[in-house]
Amino acid sequence: MYRVYSGPPGSEPISPLNKGKHLFKEFTALDEAMGFAHHLKATGRVALLIEGDDGTHLDRKDLAKALHHRGNEQTHGAW
Repeated sequence: MYRVYSGPPGSEPISPLNKGKHLFKEFTALDEAMGFAHHLKATGRVALLIEGDDGTHLDRKDLAKALHHRGNEQTHGAW
């Protein structure tokens, strides 16, 4: 399972101590979680963290890079 933690723009990074105070949505596949993170960005919200039971840990900085790359693929088409 993958959890996407979200918040409003300007939110502080999530620390392990306050993770329980943040909203999250669960997905079975990383692709679905990334799609939801993209949806959050498109609707003016922010994906703060994606964590997976497999050890995946994508913080806000990692997500920004991944979403930028994903946007380029969708704009220019995947090779």
